[in-house]
Amino acid sequence: MTARLPKLVAFDLDYTLWDLWIDTHVTGPFHRNKNTANEVLDKYNEPIKFYKDVPQILNRLRGTQGQVKVAACSRTDAPRLARQALGLLLVPPETKDGELRPAIDFFDHLEIYPGSKLTHFRKIHEATGIPYSEMLFFDDETRNREVEALGVTFRLVRRGVNDSEFEKGLEAWRKKQLDHQ
Repeated sequence: MTARLPKLVAFDLDYTLWDLWIDTHVTGPFHRNKNTANEVLDKYNEPIKFYKDVPQILNRLRGTQGQVKVAACSRTDAPRLARQALGLLLVPPETKDGELRPAIDFFDHLEIYPGSKLTHFRKIHEATGIPYSEMLFFDDETRNREVEALGVTFRLVRRGVNDSEFEKGLEAWRKKQLDHQ
């Protein structure tokens, strides 16, 4: 039997999915070098790319056939640049015969604007009806633990999301489900 998954998994962007602050470390406009997987270049050819395990995590979530919704929740001051990066970054397929897909296609909800993560999650809840207890959130900033007050499971990631951190987040969410039965 497959272990149960949350109905929504959300990710911060800066220092959670990629190794930079989109509003200070790079300069738009962004461009892609042909169909290079997992890399976008800024105006000065500085690379923007997901951490190593992020593409396979996104593919794994996509493989749930919509059972798990995916959200980006970022308080960046450069929402247009964040969306542009997600639109240009190409996620490699899980199989050799698959196609590269824009990262933005892997996200069902984009809450990318300055402000509290509480606002981001309230808007997702209003749009989806998914209970907060069915949400798991990965972020690199301790202050964003505030979403736990809503019932969201929070996983602090200090060096970005990787397979191990992703599994630890799922384990924490499952434990919380058992604790509330």
